[in-house]
Amino acid sequence: MKKFGLLLSTVLLSGALAACGDSSTDGDKTEALNEKKLVVGVTAGPHEQIVEVAKEVAAKDGLEIELKVFSDYILPNTALSEKDLDANSYQHEPFLNTFNEDHGTDLVPVGKTILNPMGVYSDKFDSIDDLPDGATFGLPNDPTNGARALYILEEHGLIKIKEDKRETASIYDLEENPKNLKFIELEAAQIPKQLSEVDAAAINTNFALDAGINPKEDSILLESSNSPYVNYIVVRAENKDDPTIQKFVKAYQSEEVKKFIEEEFQGSVLPSWEE
Repeated sequence: MKKFGLLLSTVLLSGALAACGDSSTDGDKTEALNEKKLVVGVTAGPHEQIVEVAKEVAAKDGLEIELKVFSDYILPNTALSEKDLDANSYQHEPFLNTFNEDHGTDLVPVGKTILNPMGVYSDKFDSIDDLPDGATFGLPNDPTNGARALYILEEHGLIKIKEDKRETASIYDLEENPKNLKFIELEAAQIPKQLSEVDAAAINTNFALDAGINPKEDSILLESSNSPYVNYIVVRAENKDDPTIQKFVKAYQSEEVKKFIEEEFQGSVLPSWEE
């Protein structure tokens, strides 16, 4: 009996260890996405409009796209990391990198989408060069888009950023500010409504268009086309090579979508997947 009990214990222990090993192996496997449907997060405005067209293209290839629309820049990434979304389309890589670093997430870009050239606008002045000494300037209060606004001003010669602060530039990292611009950091989505309260402000394209502002026609300074702030389709790292994701990228980067962007936005939004 003692020998039988010892043998039984050994068998049970071996089985338990094997089960633990199997569980670990299963946990390492990449979870495949639904081959017939993707849930994609977008911000309201151009990103939503464009993915609506990509959705039609994808449907011809047997892929259903369900859109979830957000009104801020944080929730689409939070929802993606928590698996409430399969992908999102609304952000550039510098913003994504900052989000991953701040939140400990592993989200990755898988396909270029568009460039929304950030613009500088004013209800008081017709030219950026007309800004007076001590002019108030509104810019987005999130670090990535705030730095982006500063780079636009630097490119035009209005300020100079300290060389050792270029990667994380803020309003406190200026080496030169000859016009003594007074910077006011504001919630990005609210800047169009507060434009009359400052002398000029930098506004993201989606918020400008949503407020009836045309970047190409109404800006007094527009981000150049060689900007590094191209937007991407983003997914969890485990799904970056998933065939269903690749099918969505293909639908987005189609001629139908490119034609829609060019006709709908007339240069205010630019397709960026073709070099």
